[in-house]
Formats: sequence, C-alpha cells, structure tokens
Amino acid sequence: MATSEKNLRVCNKGHKYYKSSDCPTCPTCEQERKPENRFLSLLSAPARRALENNGITSLEKLSTYSEKEILKFHGMGPASLPILRTALLEGGLSFKS
Repeated sequence: MATSEKNLRVCNKGHKYYKSSDCPTCPTCEQERKPENRFLSLLSAPARRALENNGITSLEKLSTYSEKEILKFHGMGPASLPILRTALLEGGLSFKS
C-alpha cells in the first residue's frame, strides 16, 4: 500500500497542519468548534458537519428525517446511527418512519 504525501497547510486562523487529501478542514479549528454538550458533541467531525450543513442542530429537527435520509448526507456513516438513535430515545423522540 502506497503512503500519501502529506502537505503542510495553514488555515485562515494561522494554524499549521498536514493533510494528504484535498480536504480543506483544519483539525485545530474543527476541534475548537466542537460543541461541548448536546448530541452533536458525540459525533465524529464529518458526521457533525453533515448534520450542520443540512440545518440539523437539534433533536427535534433530526426526528423529522428517516435513517435512510440521514445516511445520504455526505460525511454521515452507519457508525453514527446508534449514537443518534440513543440521543433521540433519551429525548423522547425517534427517526421518521
């Protein structure tokens, strides 16, 4: 398996980081903007961004979507579904059928 060459990048805030992909996300900025509580804090950064980019920042909004619809979002994977199901259940909600 070939290893990818990592390139030094600098984000708009001046953080330096290395990336081998075209992904422009700065890991330091991403960590700084991670919510400290709420269900979004339990998710990986790509899954969190997938929900945020689709305007889903509350359990109430999440409950208006089916699991299939959520999985279609770029960055959302099946590993996030149990976390989301549990958060919805704890909030007395569920995914749309």
